[in-house]
Amino acid sequence: MADFDCKHDGKRSSYPDGFSNNAVAFPKADRMQWPDRRVRRVKLRDLYILRAVAEHGSMAKAAEHLAISHPVISKAISELEHALGVRLLDRSSRGVEPTTYGEALLKCGIAVFDDVLQGLNHIDFLAKSGSGELRVGCPEAMAAGLLPVIAGQFSQQYPNARLHVVYADTASAQFDQLRERRVDLLLGTMPRPFAEEDLVGEHLFDEKIVVVAGVHSGWARRRRIVFADLQDEHWVLAPTDSVPGRIRAEVFAADGLPTPKGAIFSLSIHLTIGLAASGQFIALMPGSVARFHPGRGALKILPVMNLPRFRVAVGIITLKNRTISPLAEHFIACARKVTSPLAKDT
Repeated sequence: MADFDCKHDGKRSSYPDGFSNNAVAFPKADRMQWPDRRVRRVKLRDLYILRAVAEHGSMAKAAEHLAISHPVISKAISELEHALGVRLLDRSSRGVEPTTYGEALLKCGIAVFDDVLQGLNHIDFLAKSGSGELRVGCPEAMAAGLLPVIAGQFSQQYPNARLHVVYADTASAQFDQLRERRVDLLLGTMPRPFAEEDLVGEHLFDEKIVVVAGVHSGWARRRRIVFADLQDEHWVLAPTDSVPGRIRAEVFAADGLPTPKGAIFSLSIHLTIGLAASGQFIALMPGSVARFHPGRGALKILPVMNLPRFRVAVGIITLKNRTISPLAEHFIACARKVTSPLAKDT
């Protein structure tokens, strides 16, 4: 019979079957070695309650959000503070906010909850024929062009999966959503070289900027266009104080041209497509949008002979040293497949 050693309240208990009515006993060789007694006192439920209180700034609001009573919230925080020997929340007439100790614990808690969620998604994937949840962040241009095609293939292969898409400004190197585990991966433009030490960037293709007009525009019938010929047209451009706007301005400047005077400035890719499709405007936009957008049939990529060739790297960004779920791996595989023709073009 295996030698079991079980302790409860400082006392040794030996039972023939290796169990007591108060604690689970394990073989000596397999028993987990806790690095710190405090680890045993920190409960995942209490961490979740602490996170809810910090997010809502109030125990009452956290209690309402979690559908539990205020005393339960208060007791959980008190026990957590007692177990760690530090104050985790500062209380005032304005509500509560995490102390330095609370912030440190919450930062670790984000990783803990994410790891648990990743594990549960992995179990769902294995047990329920490819089900589970995947959270993807991307800019509007990706959501308007590439993402619908990638998501379509992904959903066909895994109809039981739930895909959540949120806005992410990858062009401005805003990667906090990924670092805070609010998304599983990012799809979008990324700097080259990619120098974020805690992240991994996989390059998919180089995005080129194209000029588009409506299929019924007079420019759509031209076989050869010089970029300067378009200077006096009505344009739809991104605002100059945005990353896409600065890229558009560089396109004009590279050909020695000022930004057109007659223009509508907007970051909305859908507005840009609508105005260009009307035939009254022309626009600069990412080539992937012009190629994959559902309304691409109303647009024509103009054959501009001397259009400056600006390339922007597009890729998948993930968190380094974080286990990628099976659903994320399959989504990335779909992204590679969809973008492979674009990679060959560039």
